[in-house]
Amino acid sequence: MYSGSSDGESHSTEDPTGFVDALGSKSSPVHRIRCWTRIRSLNGSKPEEGSISHRVQKLAKYRFLKKQSDLLLNADDLDSMWVCLRENCVIDDATGAEKMNYEDFCHIASVCTEQIGPKCRRFFSPSNFMKFEKDESGRIAILPFYLYVMRTVSLTQARIDMSELDEDSDGFLQPHEMEAYIRGLIPNLAQLRDMPAAFVQMYCRIAAHKFSFFCDPHRRGKACIKKVLLSNCLQELMELHQESEEEVTDTEQAENWFSLTSAQHMFLALDKDMNGTLSKQELKEYADGTLTEIFIERVFDEHVRRCKIGAGSNREMDFDSFLDFVLALENKDTPEGLTYLFRCLDLNGRGFLTTADIHSLFSNRAYLEKNGSEEGEHHRDEMLPDTTFLHKILDVHQKWIEGGNYELCIEDVRDEIWDMVKPTDPLRITLADLLACKQGGTVASMLIDVRGFWAHDNRENLLQEEEEPEEES
Repeated sequence: MYSGSSDGESHSTEDPTGFVDALGSKSSPVHRIRCWTRIRSLNGSKPEEGSISHRVQKLAKYRFLKKQSDLLLNADDLDSMWVCLRENCVIDDATGAEKMNYEDFCHIASVCTEQIGPKCRRFFSPSNFMKFEKDESGRIAILPFYLYVMRTVSLTQARIDMSELDEDSDGFLQPHEMEAYIRGLIPNLAQLRDMPAAFVQMYCRIAAHKFSFFCDPHRRGKACIKKVLLSNCLQELMELHQESEEEVTDTEQAENWFSLTSAQHMFLALDKDMNGTLSKQELKEYADGTLTEIFIERVFDEHVRRCKIGAGSNREMDFDSFLDFVLALENKDTPEGLTYLFRCLDLNGRGFLTTADIHSLFSNRAYLEKNGSEEGEHHRDEMLPDTTFLHKILDVHQKWIEGGNYELCIEDVRDEIWDMVKPTDPLRITLADLLACKQGGTVASMLIDVRGFWAHDNRENLLQEEEEPEEES
């Protein structure tokens, strides 16, 4: 099997698969596109729209990308390569797998070059052969190699398509350019072909937002094309092309951000007053109301812009902010998701959590007495620990008890969190500590969601339930 498989949960822009080596080699079309982009950036200011210089530049870019596209293997070429691989390989007696040694590899390269042309030659380099796992006889399986070729061709074509939409030719895609790329893919994605025309624009906006969340972490308003190509977002989107809708369960569709089922039910179900934004009260219904109210307050404090409404002021979450919110909760273990959540957990904006913060997150009264909320601001002067307003604020501890569970000792929870994280400074937990401990997502869930705390508290029973069907089978 190909030795560089990537972790499906990672959204890193590193290249664990080794595809960048292939895409970035001096003989590859992508390398030429990058060189063209760098040369373009050295030309100085952007030519005036409609000028002769601008029109010549667009024509040169079109011809250049067309030439690079012509150098790629097409579907017939890939079919021919697969036939050549199967006809010239050997069968492993022990496993029945189709394999080839280096001599076979060189012979297949010659046959493919004769049948397909020189454009396939670059895939049969010695360095490519060495990328794959070999058996004791020095042979590699032909299937991982063929999948590598298909993946490289697909990524290169995607790079060319994105470059065509890159109006500034700076190697970055703005949100509307990313939406245009996704719109062009829809007719070729089996699960999206029957999408209602009226929903296409909204779907493209939802889909493009995930690329922005992971590929534009600094919120500059544009995503690096290289990061887009290496992100798992693109792989997840392409999964809609590989399988027909009938072969995918409703659960699998819901887990894929880009599926039609996931996109259609994301926002409208919560927007009760149908005003296009979500109030705090409406957002509290997310995830069946299991999120703590202090977390909802902090989300609005940190991630929702204040807008003027009449003489007063109020905050309501717009659609883009809601997409960020959902992406963070669905990807708590990623650096991007955990960074979003840490800002909410960091009650005082100091860049670290203390034991007092843990107490506040489990017992909202201390935080709300100090800071208030939009409702609490009207009662700040008379606010006392036993006021009616404070009794309405639900935290993990209170929701846990109301669910019929045993009494929690907050000190025990605090100690358990510290044991899980093992912070560098024993008195405070930083974002770097949460990322390094590999359990940051679990810690965040324990502090913001009673369902997340329940899952952690019952992790051994849940693990046993998952193992039991395997034993029976």
